[in-house]
Amino acid sequence: MFQILKNNISRYIDLSDEEFQRFSEPFELKKFNRKETALREGDYCLFEGFVLNGCFKVYFLTEDGFEQTLYFAVENWWITDIDSLINNVPSTLNIEALEESEVLMISKKDKEKLYETMPQVEKLFRIMNQNSSVALQRRILSLMNKTADKRYLEFLEKYPGLEQKITQQQVASYLGISHEFLSKIRKKTTLGNR
Repeated sequence: MFQILKNNISRYIDLSDEEFQRFSEPFELKKFNRKETALREGDYCLFEGFVLNGCFKVYFLTEDGFEQTLYFAVENWWITDIDSLINNVPSTLNIEALEESEVLMISKKDKEKLYETMPQVEKLFRIMNQNSSVALQRRILSLMNKTADKRYLEFLEKYPGLEQKITQQQVASYLGISHEFLSKIRKKTTLGNR
């Protein structure tokens, strides 16, 4: 189970087996059932989680009560509300399991201790936060600058196979379009592939 985490972080930093053992000790395995929440809007986010398997949607509710999906977190992705975690403010996000899932969770307190005892861990999370910022910037630009058709194709490329696991309503929520408009795009895309 920890091998997946080790493979993930080894893209950013090198840790000896002993160092990785120290790094992984504070992580706790948490299992989530389908539709179970890891975080609810209004609660304080006190963790970062590494998805071992399963799938989560990270979303918020608009003023008129519609779900807007920020991203999906599948195996090898991290989940948190970084604003709530860092600034100690109530979360604006919801993190919900879309299927049975397992996550390695680390508390903010334990992560801070790792920063003090293992300086390379601070580098790891700095790089990961930079990558996350880049991904969110690209997502915002895509939403503002690309057609729904192009965003749908990007979704298929970014999350291969996920469309078969989630509802079309969830895909539409991620794309920022209506379910009906997504149906039209899917028909057009299917006809274009024939």
